[in-house]
Amino acid sequence: MEEARPEPAPSSFAYRLRRDAGGALGDVRRHWRQLWQRRWFRWTAWLGGLFLVAIALFWFIFARGLPDARTLLEYEPPLPTIVRDVNGQPVHSYARERRVQLQYSDYPPLLIRAYLAAEDKTFFEHHGVDIPGFAGAVVDYASKLGSGQRARGGSTITQQVAKNLLIGDEYSPTRKVKEMILAYRMENVLSKQQILELYLNQIFLGRNAYGVQAAARAYFDKDVADLKLHEMAYLAILPKGPANYRPESTAGHARALERRNWALGEMYANGWITAAQRDEARAQPLGTVAAHGSSFDARAGGYYMEEVRRRLIQLFGEKADDGPNSVYAGGLWVRSPYDPVIQDSTATALRNGLLRFDAGRGWSGPVGHIEVDRGWLRELAASYIAVDYAQWRVAAVIGRTSSEAQIGFSDGTTGVLPAAAAQLPYRRTGGPAFAALKPGDLIVVARNGSSWALRNIPEVSGGMVVEETHSGRIRAMQGGFDSRLSSYNRATQALRQPGSTIKPFVYAAALDNGMTPASIIVDGPLCVYQTASLGQKCFRNFSGGSAGPQTMRWGVEQSRNLMTVRTASQTGMERVVRTIKAMGIGDYQPYLAFALGAGETTVERMVNAYATLANQGRQMPSKVMDYVQDRRGKVIWPERWRPCEGCNMANWDGKPMPRFGFEGKQVMNPMTAYQVVHITEGVIQRGTATVLADLKRPLFGKTGTTNGPTNVWFVGGSPDLVAGVYIGYDQPRSLGGWAQGGRIAAPIWKAAMAPILETMPKTPFVAPAGIRMVTIDRRSGKRVYGAWPTDEPKAAVIWEAFKPETEPRRTIRKEEAEAQAKVADQRAARAVRQRTDADFLEGQGGIY
Repeated sequence: MEEARPEPAPSSFAYRLRRDAGGALGDVRRHWRQLWQRRWFRWTAWLGGLFLVAIALFWFIFARGLPDARTLLEYEPPLPTIVRDVNGQPVHSYARERRVQLQYSDYPPLLIRAYLAAEDKTFFEHHGVDIPGFAGAVVDYASKLGSGQRARGGSTITQQVAKNLLIGDEYSPTRKVKEMILAYRMENVLSKQQILELYLNQIFLGRNAYGVQAAARAYFDKDVADLKLHEMAYLAILPKGPANYRPESTAGHARALERRNWALGEMYANGWITAAQRDEARAQPLGTVAAHGSSFDARAGGYYMEEVRRRLIQLFGEKADDGPNSVYAGGLWVRSPYDPVIQDSTATALRNGLLRFDAGRGWSGPVGHIEVDRGWLRELAASYIAVDYAQWRVAAVIGRTSSEAQIGFSDGTTGVLPAAAAQLPYRRTGGPAFAALKPGDLIVVARNGSSWALRNIPEVSGGMVVEETHSGRIRAMQGGFDSRLSSYNRATQALRQPGSTIKPFVYAAALDNGMTPASIIVDGPLCVYQTASLGQKCFRNFSGGSAGPQTMRWGVEQSRNLMTVRTASQTGMERVVRTIKAMGIGDYQPYLAFALGAGETTVERMVNAYATLANQGRQMPSKVMDYVQDRRGKVIWPERWRPCEGCNMANWDGKPMPRFGFEGKQVMNPMTAYQVVHITEGVIQRGTATVLADLKRPLFGKTGTTNGPTNVWFVGGSPDLVAGVYIGYDQPRSLGGWAQGGRIAAPIWKAAMAPILETMPKTPFVAPAGIRMVTIDRRSGKRVYGAWPTDEPKAAVIWEAFKPETEPRRTIRKEEAEAQAKVADQRAARAVRQRTDADFLEGQGGIY
């Protein structure tokens, strides 16, 4: 029987485990010591460690902090903003880089091969880096080290994209290594076609052209699809250095021909063209066009386009850093109501009016000054001063003798200004303008035979706006003589006193508070207690006379200040300024002076207020942009813009037609607005703006003249189009005692609007529901039975517009009305015989 053995103690088992483990570790240590004693193992270990350290250092020096190549998937090159006019035609661009973005499929295959031949013929074979080309670049760099010469690049197209878009153009080996790393990463993220699309849209090719399409326009005035083989080859050589191949210089032209022919040879060597195509293209001249600016007319719009730019910057910012839809990088498409025909008529009328007013006052002085010693041509070009009127040109005085002055133009040409052609009296000295000329002066001249003659830019200025009544769309805007002489837009930025053009809104407040167009208002002296400190203020007409009790209509038509002040006082100035504020004219204190136009406003605001009257009190905000699209065509402004579904269907589908909802804001009772319009039609027929009566169409409006007189106005229009104009000095001063809105502003309005209105139907102003048209005696305001109004402007019996239950109750016979009208007209004429109403009618714009 086998004898049982006792179990080993735990301590003995733990000892054996430690002993066995220690023996295994000892074997490993002995094995490593044996290997380390061998030379080949030590060298291998050291090299492996150095390799790992090198990788870490390489990443730390070159790869750390590099941009992510995946960002190029969403990269969008800076694109200009394009403005379209009311007809949808592109008319203006805001750009600092000339660029047009195309897709890869838009580029002709032969054009792509031209760039591959000139820049990277193995593009479709390598993975971002051309090893043989890079090795050659390294050898070239080493050979030129310390010589100051720049080594050849050896960059592939992928590397050029990485350089241009991600890391910059620093000349150093470090940048080249970073470029290679990014190129490798890009090839893992983007397809070859995507890389080429980025390259062809981004590369700088001279003449401020970025991208091949922009370059095609800049050098050949063609689109890429229309380029010929020799033109493609020329564009393909430009990335290496556009300045080296400038066709304007003799040396550059020769280098361009040689390099272009080389590129054609490379295309043939790669089998992309035939020998016949190569030889035919080599025989062609360069064929480039003269360098020119934007394809858009820089003169188009002027002040209008500058106003569009200001509003776009307020909405989206100016530079790429301001957001994806910035004006100079976002590639916006702006649809505007700008009408070239109306704009041209407006600009011409205002300029001619300014010249007419300024005629005979002498030369106002140079329009600028440059330092001739710094190079007059460069200084003149940098001034950006120009003029677009009747073949006038801005010139720099570059020298002067006793008999003539030498002048230079921005295109580098020169001419002669004889002393006899510059004899306008200089306003500051009274002597001839020629005597005041000095080198560096920028002047305006016009061709006079073989020489030039001095011309004068008016010192007086003004602004004009034309707006649609039912939409608020501004069709034209002119803010001065020329936007390139002064960018200050007097149509939107100049705060001027509106004078008597404010009166229709004073009477609108009265009509809303119990008065009617036939209400009798006393045209006589008025005294008003103002405050304890100011005491009592008494007012009188400028003529010193008064016409006694007259109808509201007569007071508006003849622009009687005392009747306006009395009306405002009876109505309450709080109500008057509330009405003026609601119309968007201005926010004024309740002082009587504001009832006569003492406040400040702009032409744009006044035109919009009158358009609101013609739109039966519904206010449409004035706008110079209909909508704004981003580069992909999505409408991004207005914010709540919605497309009109079904508006462009070819055929009716039998469903209800699309309907637009009401827009704008009702700021005045429609009946009140119509009454004001109906009254101010009389201003044209027999009041202060009878100069417009011969247009023989429904028009309303009001003239205005302010104290001094410093400003003269006319605002008014038809049921569909309203325009306003003012004339005045930028630093307000008297225009002369004879200056009045009816004499100066209204004729300018007529010159601008007459050709426009001729193309429009003669549409009458339509009364809103509820208006009652009643025959009344024009002078007494009494109701007339048995008579029918005629087209005679001063007919005794006229139609008048009343709200329900407000028409006159007292009546008068037709014969009595005619007799009283004659007597009243004679009495009114005698009351102002010291000066006619036409002199004072505008009021003096205030009683302050």
